[in-house]
Amino acid sequence: MDGELGSFDPSIPDEGPSPSGWLGDMDGNQDQEGGDSFDPNIPEEGPSAPPPGWLEDIDGYQGHKGGPEDDEPLYPPPPAYNPQPEVNRSTSVPTIRVPSISEDVARDALLRFVESKWKYSSKPARNLTFKDLKPITVYRYRLETYTETRTSAWQLEPYNGQAVDGPQYGASPPPWDIPVSPPQMYCNRVEKIRVPHSSFVKVCHKCHGCGRTRCGGCFGRGMKRCSFCHGNGRARKKRCTSCHGRGRRRCVSCRGDGYKTCSVCHGAQKLLHFIQLTVTWKNNVSCFIPDRQPNFPDRKFEKVSGDPFFIDENVLVYPIHGFPDQEICDVSAKLINDHLYRFTSTSRILQQVHTYLLTLSGLLGLRKFIKRAELFRK
Repeated sequence: MDGELGSFDPSIPDEGPSPSGWLGDMDGNQDQEGGDSFDPNIPEEGPSAPPPGWLEDIDGYQGHKGGPEDDEPLYPPPPAYNPQPEVNRSTSVPTIRVPSISEDVARDALLRFVESKWKYSSKPARNLTFKDLKPITVYRYRLETYTETRTSAWQLEPYNGQAVDGPQYGASPPPWDIPVSPPQMYCNRVEKIRVPHSSFVKVCHKCHGCGRTRCGGCFGRGMKRCSFCHGNGRARKKRCTSCHGRGRRRCVSCRGDGYKTCSVCHGAQKLLHFIQLTVTWKNNVSCFIPDRQPNFPDRKFEKVSGDPFFIDENVLVYPIHGFPDQEICDVSAKLINDHLYRFTSTSRILQQVHTYLLTLSGLLGLRKFIKRAELFRK
C-alpha cells in the first residue's frame, strides 16, 4: 500500500471500468484512496476563464467580462462612416418590354418539358389546339446590402518569451481606426486582427503559475481505491481480479502522477493576453416575388435565376418609381428603409445594389396543360 507520488510500479494495474451495478468511489472518501501522499504545492484547478478584475482595462475596449468565451462587444461605426440618405429621392426605371410568346414557341416549350419527363406522352403536346392563351409575367425584386461589422474579445496564448506589444508602446487605436483590407465586394468573409498595444503577460489563472494542476480524479494521490472490491483486495471470497488483490488501481486520468499539465498554459506558467478584433463582411439579401399565381408555389420561383432588366448600384440605393407594378415600388421602399434601420445602428454599409428580374414570362394555357399532363403518361 506504500508508494511515493510520481513513482511507477508496473505491478499495480491501471484503473479499469467499474462493473455494472457497483457504486465505486461515490462516497468521496479520500482517506481510502490508498493512503498515498501528494504534493500540497500543486494547486487544484482554477477557473477556465480569468476571474473578474484579472485583466487590465484597455481604453476604448471596456465592457469585456474576460476570457475568450465571453460575448464579444459590438462597436457601432462612428456616424461619419455611414452615408446619410437623401430625403425624397427616388430612382426611375426604364421602359420595360415584356417578350411575347407565339404558339410555335409555346408548343416547343411544351415538347421540351414533356421530353424531360419520361412518364409523359408527347402526343398531346403535338396535337394540342391553343384556345385560351393569356400572358403572365412575374417580376422579382432583390436588394443586397454589403456590411462590415466589428467586434472584439480577449484572447490568450501560452507565453514562451514572444514579443509583447503592450500599452507601453502607445494607446490602442479605436476599433474602427484599425486599417483592414476588405474582400471583393459582396463576398462574405471574417478576419481576426490583434489590436495593437493591447498585450500583456500574467501568471496563469488556472494553475496559479505552477504549470500543472492537481488531478481531480485521484485528488493528487495517483492511486484510486478499487471500485470492484472497495479497497479490500478480495471480492466474492477470492482475490480481486480487478486490482490483483492490492485494493487500489493507478488513476488513468493522470497515469499515476497525481497531477496534470495545465490545460490553459500547457506548462508555460504564464499567459499572454491580448484583445482580438473580429471584422465580419456580410452580404445581406432580401427578395420579393408578388404572389399572383396561387397555384404556382413560390419555391419554384426561388429556383429560377431570372433575367435582370434593371440594376442600380451605389453606396445607398433609393426606392423606384414608374414601375408598372406598384406593389414592387412599395416593396422597394419598404426593404430599403428596413435595411437602413437594421444595419446602420450596428454595421457600416459599404455598398448596396437592387436588381429587378423578369422571373417568368409565359402563357396561362401552358400552366393548365402541365397540370393535366399526367393524364397522358406512357
